[in-house]
Amino acid sequence: MNISYNWLKEYVNFDLTPEQVAAALTSIGLETGEVEEVQSIKGGLEGLVIGKVLTCESHPNSDHMHITTVDLGQGDPVQIVCGASNVAAGQKVVVATLGTKLYDGDECFTIKKSKLRGVESNGMICAEDEIGIGTSHEGIIVLPDDVEPGTLAKDYYNVKSDYVLEVDITPNRADACSHYGVARDLYAWLVQNGHEAELKRPSVEAFAVDNHDLDIDVVVENTEACPRYAGVVVKNVTVKESPEWLQAKLKAIGLRPINNIVDITNYILHAYGQPMHCFDADKIKGGKIVVKTVAEGTPFVTLDGVEHKLSDRDLMICNAEEPMCIAGVFGGLDSGTTEETRNVFFESAYFHPTWVRKTARRQGLSTDSSFRFERGIDPNGVIYALKEAAILAKELAGGEIACEIKDNYPSPIAGFPVELPYAYVRSLIGKEIPAEVIKRIVSSLEMEITGETGEGLSLVVPPYRVDVQRPCDVVEDILRIYGYNNVEIPTSVKACLSVEGAEDKSVKLQNLVSEQLVGCGFNEILNNSLTSASYYEGLETYKPENLVRLMNPLSNDLNVLRGTLLFGGLESIEHNANRKNADLKFFEFGNCYHYNAGKRNPEKALAPYSEELHMGLWVTGKRVSNSWAHADEDSSVYELKAYVLNILRRLGVNFGALVFGTLSDDIYAAALSVHTRGGKLLATLGILHKKLLKMFDIENEVYYADLNWRELMKAVKNNAVTYKDISKYPAVKRDLALLLDKQVQFAEIEKIAYETDKKLLKRVELFDVYEGKNLEAGKKSYAVSFTLQDENATLNDKQIDKLMNKLVQNLETKLGAKLR
Repeated sequence: MNISYNWLKEYVNFDLTPEQVAAALTSIGLETGEVEEVQSIKGGLEGLVIGKVLTCESHPNSDHMHITTVDLGQGDPVQIVCGASNVAAGQKVVVATLGTKLYDGDECFTIKKSKLRGVESNGMICAEDEIGIGTSHEGIIVLPDDVEPGTLAKDYYNVKSDYVLEVDITPNRADACSHYGVARDLYAWLVQNGHEAELKRPSVEAFAVDNHDLDIDVVVENTEACPRYAGVVVKNVTVKESPEWLQAKLKAIGLRPINNIVDITNYILHAYGQPMHCFDADKIKGGKIVVKTVAEGTPFVTLDGVEHKLSDRDLMICNAEEPMCIAGVFGGLDSGTTEETRNVFFESAYFHPTWVRKTARRQGLSTDSSFRFERGIDPNGVIYALKEAAILAKELAGGEIACEIKDNYPSPIAGFPVELPYAYVRSLIGKEIPAEVIKRIVSSLEMEITGETGEGLSLVVPPYRVDVQRPCDVVEDILRIYGYNNVEIPTSVKACLSVEGAEDKSVKLQNLVSEQLVGCGFNEILNNSLTSASYYEGLETYKPENLVRLMNPLSNDLNVLRGTLLFGGLESIEHNANRKNADLKFFEFGNCYHYNAGKRNPEKALAPYSEELHMGLWVTGKRVSNSWAHADEDSSVYELKAYVLNILRRLGVNFGALVFGTLSDDIYAAALSVHTRGGKLLATLGILHKKLLKMFDIENEVYYADLNWRELMKAVKNNAVTYKDISKYPAVKRDLALLLDKQVQFAEIEKIAYETDKKLLKRVELFDVYEGKNLEAGKKSYAVSFTLQDENATLNDKQIDKLMNKLVQNLETKLGAKLR
């Protein structure tokens, strides 16, 4: 959420810089990121001054240019060549001095000393559009005679800089979704830190009904979904452009001004956090507002022209005949204000958060209003906002308040009573905070102290603080204003020693492998465990029916728990590739989630759900690029395989107990699988399908490996770290050139070799593959090296020949291999 620094100062007085405000807000839980300077006119009119034209003569080499001398109030007059037809001696004009930057959209150019048709020019006399104060280019700006030369243009036009603070609002802080809400928190911080401060907002005492010419009834049929609904009519308005001050406020926080009536509702929303809606009162059929639900399947067209099918649980704002607006979410196409609107009905209400949230998700709509309603707004701020809107409508649109405020509020919402013992505060914070400090903090946060004893306080928390209803919530509020950094670290730590378990070993090995991969040039990524169900549509490897779905998702893009790490990594690759960083090596540890409907058990609600810790690796782009010592080289799946095998070696996995196989599914175009002899899948690795990459607009091949960390930990659970002396006896190498069918993989040769001998055979390596000329059709040649070694004696030819003969025999029998 964007917060204007100048706007904030209208509600609380302070002398902090924007950066200090950002630091203060962050310290009290309103994390503030970027602080950006914004100006109502781009460039802030820097370098522009008011000058007086002393002389004006025709240019000798041009029929439309003039040579002028201009007094800039800064010493000697300067000579400026001007092409405007309306320039004349004696005028007060706006001059861009040398070095001034002028903007034309996104383009910028600098005023430099130049020669125009042979005559030197030391500046530029400006038109409106050239400096951004208007659109006219008919001639230069001519100012009143009483303006002093040398006056800065930014002072003359009252151009002020503002700063926009980007505040991240957590879901529990609905009260801070406005400038006044942020000011309220900042005020508490200022009071606690010894600053003189006052929290204020404009008075609405000027509100008065002018007549009763346009009375519109309000009927609320569903008081559960709408505990409070209020409205007022302002007639004879003139819908037009908003004044500069209002446009500047909205533009500063990134909103586009529309017209004075709509801008008033947007101003109220961002000023006080109260969403409002404005109806054309003449379109309210029957002169009646009815707040109710409608029949299932009722069609309704929203302001954006999209037709929605309504649920019988969608609260609607209707007239006597038809729906006009989805309550708290989106207006209808035909009920809003236009330039022809003359009479306006302003709506200000409190809708039940759950009703709004479910409707917004059901209809796939998300607006600034629904964002606030579904988190819970201040039910007692409804009338203040309505009065402020009506006063502004009179001021900016020339209207008349044409009826009494209709306020339907049958069951007022009370604050939350909380008992707060001082001992409880001390036990949670771990520090003795004086009672006076506690009282000052809760009072500055608008919590009412209804009772006080030596042991604690009785409080009533205002209803807009929907996140503060328990003593622990109040303590959290006290601590964030008091300052987390003001709670000292104790000199002693009380701890319970425990025996290292499997989880500790897993974390240690994760760190070990992470260090290994970082040393190989990988970067670790951490992606959201919430993802989009659309990624899984049509997949067999990760079936949509096995996804763990959220009942109340934050959005359609975050509606399931991830079933694999794959798509989060592809999002990270897409993000980097779009920013010219396509040569990537990523790894991630994270839980993946699975739902199995066959395991449903009425007595065990969690029986169908499971989670497994996985490790993902992604390699894409070039392995070497822009190196003087090495030609550019693309990454390959064999590079990924080496990383995976090195991880398995580092973990201590016994390769003799592994089964390598080929794999091809809707994830991989070509891949290997790694199983234990007991059939447990440890890892898959290979080349991802092009269709997956197309979903993310990734052009390069991506090589991906998925390691089941839980199964890996089981595989190495009983491994003991051992060592042995380097053998005193030499190793022997024997090479075989094997003619095999094309479909035979090296993994099959390796498997048969290790099954043939588990004692003397130490290593099996592939060093050449040949296909083509001089070979039978459908055949290929593998050149394989076998390393043999006896730890206790030197191998003789008889032992070596016996083992190699047995190996060749097994390869011939099981794979149909022939020696070349």
